[in-house]
Amino acid sequence: MKKSIFLLFFLPTFLLAQTFEKTDQSIQFSSQGMNVRVEFYTPALVRVYKTIQGEDFTSQSLVVNQSKQAVKVDVTSDNGFVNLASEKLKITVNTETGSIRFLKSTGENLLFNIDYGTNFSVVPAGNTSTYKVRSEFLLEKDEAIYGLGQILDNKLNRRDSKHHLQNENMHTTSPYFMSIKGYGVYMDNYSISDFEDNKQGLSFECLGKAADYYFMFGENADGVIAQMRWLSGKTPMLPLWAYGFFQSKERYKIQDESVDVVKKLRSLNIPIDCIIQDWRYWPEYKNDSIWNSHSFDTKRFPDPLKWIDEVHKLNTKLMIVAWPAIGALSPQRKPFEENNLILNFDSYPGNSGCKPYDVFNPKGIAMYWESLNKGIYSYIKNDAWWLDSTEPDHMNVKPQDFEVPTFMGPYKTVKNAYSLLHNKGIATNQLATNPNDRVVILTRSGFVGQQRYGSITWSGDVRSTWENLQKQVPGALNFSLMGLPYWNSDIGGFQAIGWKKLGGNKSPEFQELYVRWMQFGLFSTMMRSHGTGLPREIWNFGKKGDWCYDAQEMCINLRYSLLPYIYSTSWNVSQHDGTFMRALFMDFPQDKKTHDLGTEFLFGKSILVAPVTKYDVKSWDVYLPKGADWFDYWTNEKTQGGTTLQRKVEKSTIPMYIKAGSILPYGPQVQYATEKKWDNLLLQLYPGADGEFTLYEDEFENNNYQKGEYSEIPMTWNEKEQTLVIGERKGKFKGMLAKRKFTVKSVSGVEKVVNYSGKALKVKL
Repeated sequence: MKKSIFLLFFLPTFLLAQTFEKTDQSIQFSSQGMNVRVEFYTPALVRVYKTIQGEDFTSQSLVVNQSKQAVKVDVTSDNGFVNLASEKLKITVNTETGSIRFLKSTGENLLFNIDYGTNFSVVPAGNTSTYKVRSEFLLEKDEAIYGLGQILDNKLNRRDSKHHLQNENMHTTSPYFMSIKGYGVYMDNYSISDFEDNKQGLSFECLGKAADYYFMFGENADGVIAQMRWLSGKTPMLPLWAYGFFQSKERYKIQDESVDVVKKLRSLNIPIDCIIQDWRYWPEYKNDSIWNSHSFDTKRFPDPLKWIDEVHKLNTKLMIVAWPAIGALSPQRKPFEENNLILNFDSYPGNSGCKPYDVFNPKGIAMYWESLNKGIYSYIKNDAWWLDSTEPDHMNVKPQDFEVPTFMGPYKTVKNAYSLLHNKGIATNQLATNPNDRVVILTRSGFVGQQRYGSITWSGDVRSTWENLQKQVPGALNFSLMGLPYWNSDIGGFQAIGWKKLGGNKSPEFQELYVRWMQFGLFSTMMRSHGTGLPREIWNFGKKGDWCYDAQEMCINLRYSLLPYIYSTSWNVSQHDGTFMRALFMDFPQDKKTHDLGTEFLFGKSILVAPVTKYDVKSWDVYLPKGADWFDYWTNEKTQGGTTLQRKVEKSTIPMYIKAGSILPYGPQVQYATEKKWDNLLLQLYPGADGEFTLYEDEFENNNYQKGEYSEIPMTWNEKEQTLVIGERKGKFKGMLAKRKFTVKSVSGVEKVVNYSGKALKVKL
């Protein structure tokens, strides 16, 4: 960067004379008692940083892990304003009022950080003080916005709403929003905060010493997500098995119980890839005082090595739970206390003396992993983690709890980043311990940037109701729109105790609720059955031939047949910043009917899913976006986009539509993800438009893909010529299929089998 040059500009007499300092790609100035810096990080990404004059404060981000690029920026002054222009953006700054207007390079307005729109108010924080920082923006009247995270209010568009951003069970938020106009804003702040949008404007109120935000212009939703991932970290690949079926319940009480569940699923030919061990595998003691002791109860889990060995011999993985809170008499509690690494407020279980560790202290992260690694990971070599209560749980809440000191300041100023750092600690330390295996983490909370740790957030302990099923859909979409691609919910809802008196697993309504939830779970990034009150294994709902059993079996088998599509989509997520669960406006922004539509979504780029979320309905409204034609997955009936259908639905029917021009690869019927090679995949073609798809493969479980050991097979459909081109294979890896077959099939019924050895070939249909 060139040495800063101080420039003095004399403005018109109706404005005060203002000064600003210019560097190659930023300006700095003082306004309204603040120091302000506006700086380009890329041609389309700008950081705005405001602090109180006289405050010696430099922030270190927990989220942003990118330094700015060299950007050519032209800086001019005009009629009292300073203009900064890159090839993508123009920014107009009023150095007297502090306003900042973001525009496209063509001059089209994007966002206005209004005159006098940043305010600092002193508030107490622990034994010192900080600021409540209010940042105000002005949007266009009908501009739809999205994001903020998983807020279960059944809404997609966040206009005209008010939300308290405090991460808790079932409420996972970040101070971020995205606009239908193709830009996003991330406030780099981890405090308990507030968001509000009304007719007067949009605002964030955060705690801290700076107003620090990033403006990202991506031109569309995918572009904004790509900017966010560039800023905060790419998403690693999950292993193939992580896209299979997970079985769980609260809880398997002895080691043989979970093994027997896997054995029974295998005997029934129901696919499974992972069995989950929930809490209390550790020794149980009065008042839960040795909670989360990172050890096994010698009576109920007498031989953990035999246990996981039996699970592995059944070609199944084991995920095991760990909590951030530590029991009063757990063996690791005393060392944490001696090193001042315990946060002094009550966590779950209530009245047990259980308290969370200080995740904001690097020493706390290191000590937690040392305990977890010694007691669990290096002992039994579990395949995945379930990180529960990562908000963390807070019991017997008192106002002073939020003033508790952490390594990074009072708890209320950093609380929302707890999950981010806890996941970071497990993921990075596991990779350091065992660099070869991919990390798989299921976590109950999240924050932007958490995608770089391979974390899969679930929606929390939701009650098993139709209303909650409805709320999962827009909640998942807004979570995904923050750049966090991995999300799921407990199939059937967690809290099902109330259904016992209505017949439990044999209740016709609960059976239908469970199947509808599974139909939604089939198209979530993790397909996982879990809950309390009622058991969730398939045989508890009946036997083969019973509608509820057969409907579940169909969903699970469909998930496995879609694994080539899902795994290739996961590569698009990791390599090209794609998104699994796609709000319809992402692909059809010109269709205004998609802007508020949070009841359906695209799974990947091709499959439109409209989950049924009401009881005992005979038809379901499905809107097919304008801009494409659509094929009913079950009947192959073609419908023009821009149409609302009343789709007839049986209890086992999932409304699914495939976009014209799609190439869908289907894998073999298997009992676990890697049981059979993909040596004869079905390529199902949906004509009506040109299309493309890239089939991605690697070794499915290790990290060799990061060394370039993978392959891509590009495929293109030419609608005019009715020809599929299976392109030349790119790349290679150990164990790659040198030769294979593809069965190419059109919805018209035309089918051809071709031999493929890595060279391009054409298939005429």
